[in-house]
Amino acid sequence: MTPILPADAPVDPATIDAATPAGRSGEEERGSLAGWYLIFVLTLAYTCSFIDRQVLNLLVGPIKTAFGLDDTRLSLLQGIAFTSAYVIMSPVFGRVADVGNRKRVLMFGMMLWSVGTSCCGLARSYWQLFLARFGVGGAEACLTPAAWSIIADAFPPRMIPRAFSIYMMGPYLGGGLALIFGGLLLDAAQGWHLAGIPVLQSMQPWQLVFLLAGVPGLVIAAMMTVVKEPLRRAASAAATGDGEVQRMSGAQIRDTFRRGRGFYANFYLGMPLFIIPLYAFPAWMPTVLIRKFGVPASQVGVQYGVAVLVTGSLGVLVSPWIARAVERLGRRDSLLAVALGCCVLMVPLSLALMFANSYEAALSIATIASILYSVPQALSSSALQLVTPNRMRGIASSIYVFVISIAGLAFAPTVVALITDFVFKDERRVGDSLAITCAAAAAAGTIFLARALPHYRRMLDNPL
Repeated sequence: MTPILPADAPVDPATIDAATPAGRSGEEERGSLAGWYLIFVLTLAYTCSFIDRQVLNLLVGPIKTAFGLDDTRLSLLQGIAFTSAYVIMSPVFGRVADVGNRKRVLMFGMMLWSVGTSCCGLARSYWQLFLARFGVGGAEACLTPAAWSIIADAFPPRMIPRAFSIYMMGPYLGGGLALIFGGLLLDAAQGWHLAGIPVLQSMQPWQLVFLLAGVPGLVIAAMMTVVKEPLRRAASAAATGDGEVQRMSGAQIRDTFRRGRGFYANFYLGMPLFIIPLYAFPAWMPTVLIRKFGVPASQVGVQYGVAVLVTGSLGVLVSPWIARAVERLGRRDSLLAVALGCCVLMVPLSLALMFANSYEAALSIATIASILYSVPQALSSSALQLVTPNRMRGIASSIYVFVISIAGLAFAPTVVALITDFVFKDERRVGDSLAITCAAAAAAGTIFLARALPHYRRMLDNPL
């Protein structure tokens, strides 16, 4: 399998000759216009998916009031309601992405999760909202396996990390925009006069925010109609003469995982643990700032939203250059080594949140955290694609989605709430709960990623 290097990394001419068919154009080496349009649309879709899943984080207060909830029951809406469907459907969509038309899978999922988000705004009880979130989670499970697989086939090998770095801006753009526009819409909706308009006249402001949040996804699904399904590239010996990859059997997939278990097992444990801060901070940091420092939700939404959008997007966008700099130090395993370094730094930074005594200090810590947990995302995704044969990338990605969903979407919000409700028994100490959760997760993640690193290096030299 051809090595996938960080964008603009120096490449041995012999490697280029072996990887690039004679006569390949400069446009093909840089990625075609169709490929970059695909990245544009998929990045919008990923952004939209995070708006839909995280806009709830700014609406904690009004939803708790509307349904009389404590932090733990509220966290189930953030986590279990979404994640239970997400993890059930991820392997299904992963297998469909490996054997079917990925474009159609993506379009179907986008339309479905958009309708589900709007249905959250129509909920009249806790359980109706729970079921709507369940639907959003199941539909969004299509995105990662289908998108990762189609991106890897739409670009030449050396450009894949850069393509991923743009695509992986989605969570930070989406998380930031959910906070910014969620807060602004929540404020604006207070003054809307909707009397006489069926359905809308009886909706509370937080419900209107959900209703409007579901609209962009339908537009993005329409934009996918002009995308062409790319030819699957050969990434293993199981390919036909024209480069089209043959289907792998279940036995072949299991054997590949078995032979690479030193990497896959530790990667599938280490990265989900590191994902916990990525989900826990956006889920609870707005509440920390509102409860501890008495700052209005609209102000927190704009200021923290801008911080997440800018620093998170910047972190994931520059990550290929960071990996390239590390590679120049002699680390061919730079894609995973950078993730390990960020995981180490997250431990003391998370603990510092316990000692933040001002709004500015807490916001600064959250901003730096956004950089640290954003940098490894595109790199780790590229690393997984690099060492995984083409026809099992979808299932490998869906397993990754499965484990990070359990850790990040289900575990992260709820464990913070449980510590707050049952250990501290004081909702004002949610910041301490957040700090303990993220520091412990990053410390454990460091152990597993360090164990995965030597196996990753071996698989680079000897592809499965």
